[in-house]
Amino acid sequence: MATPPGQQPAQPYGQPPTIIINNSSSAVASSASVIGGAGLRRRRQSLWVHFWLFMFTAGVGNVLYGMHVSRWNRDRGL
Repeated sequence: MATPPGQQPAQPYGQPPTIIINNSSSAVASSASVIGGAGLRRRRQSLWVHFWLFMFTAGVGNVLYGMHVSRWNRDRGL
């Protein structure tokens, strides 16, 4: 099936979908942490702190440390 000269081929399925990539949320989040400083960064739990707390407190310190970090993040909405 050939197309006559000067005429574009027909598209049987219509126009292709428009794809929009929105990267503004990640850009805003990274710029907010730079502008606000270290106060807006999520606090992570340290493997080494957990290791030494397990060695010296038989796991009780791990629970308290985990609760402290979780509460710190929750209070700041992170």
